[in-house]
Amino acid sequence: MSITFDTTRHRSDHDDLDVIRTEVRRLCDKYGNEYWRSLEPDHYPEEFVTELTANGWLGALIPEEYGGGGLNLAGASVILEEISASGGNPSACHAQMYVMGTVLRHGSEEQKRSLLPRVADGSARLQAFGVTEPAAGSETTAIRTRAERDGDVWRINGQKIWTSRALYSDLMVLLARTTPADEVDNRLGGLSVFLVEMRNADGELIPGLTIKPIDTWMNHNTTEVFFDDVEIPASALVGVEGNGFRQILDGMNAERILIAAECIGDGRFFLERASDYARDRKVFGRPIGQNQGVQFPLAKAYAQLRAADLMRWQAADLFDRGESCGAEANMAKLLASEASWAAGNAALDAHGGFGFATEYDIERKLRETRLYQVAPINNNLVLAFVAEKCLDLPKSY
Repeated sequence: MSITFDTTRHRSDHDDLDVIRTEVRRLCDKYGNEYWRSLEPDHYPEEFVTELTANGWLGALIPEEYGGGGLNLAGASVILEEISASGGNPSACHAQMYVMGTVLRHGSEEQKRSLLPRVADGSARLQAFGVTEPAAGSETTAIRTRAERDGDVWRINGQKIWTSRALYSDLMVLLARTTPADEVDNRLGGLSVFLVEMRNADGELIPGLTIKPIDTWMNHNTTEVFFDDVEIPASALVGVEGNGFRQILDGMNAERILIAAECIGDGRFFLERASDYARDRKVFGRPIGQNQGVQFPLAKAYAQLRAADLMRWQAADLFDRGESCGAEANMAKLLASEASWAAGNAALDAHGGFGFATEYDIERKLRETRLYQVAPINNNLVLAFVAEKCLDLPKSY
């Protein structure tokens, strides 16, 4: 059984989204769950990412004039959703989509013409998003990584953490402090965005840049990155110096919406697997799916996923129209991450002991989807944001 959510009938691009689903799923089916299982615990899906790029899916958000697919964020979200629903792990490549919000809206024409065609054809990978630091997780304005202008170059010193896929990236969108925190009037000021060419012509990391992998519970290819007098050209600055926090929000809102779509795909995977198993598995002479104790958790998770899916579409529509969508993007991520976790738990219970067996892929996908209650923003901070912005309650953080 295949579970799809018919929530796009009101959209004029519904037929296009159906085509995207079909074609992405056809590609994903070439890389079955055995493929993803074989990559545990920390191998990178090089073949999958290469083919995804060759077929234009990772360049989907890049405008056609720069060699990309020219899709909007809603369309891009379907790509990642289908990868998840197939049993794959889109975290291997999703950053190449969500960083586009910052690059497309704030990069110069020269930067876009130099960068985007290379990303679209796969000759350069833009997978690294350097924001989080050991002492500045959700408190982005507390970052300490410093970029100082020195003639025709910026000199960067500091450390980033949870910079996933940095080892497999050629480019990084980096947020760094260009004015000390005690010299700015507004705590959101003094931060700037840079496009960092991480490798030289031989493919080696540029001088002063060090990347160290971090072992994690799930295969996420995440790292910490150290900058020791790393020099980048003055032209690497994106947008307006000191306005980086506001510029990076375009990438962050896109990230939350795309992660919501991934979680919805995870939830579909869990419910498809669990429903099939519950229909076929017989105990005491009857399918276990006939028992309400099995039915109800699955049905409730389905309802949660449907509701989260609606919020995903609303947030994506607002983003694509260039309207404010911070609350909607955050709520989409919150609802979808909790719904996918509920679906995963229900699927695990339905499978019983087999849910813990690697060959069923429930435990692997459950580990992958659990991340998104914590990242890219903790759900508790989402609630604090919604309380302040939507309910006009006093700021709690």
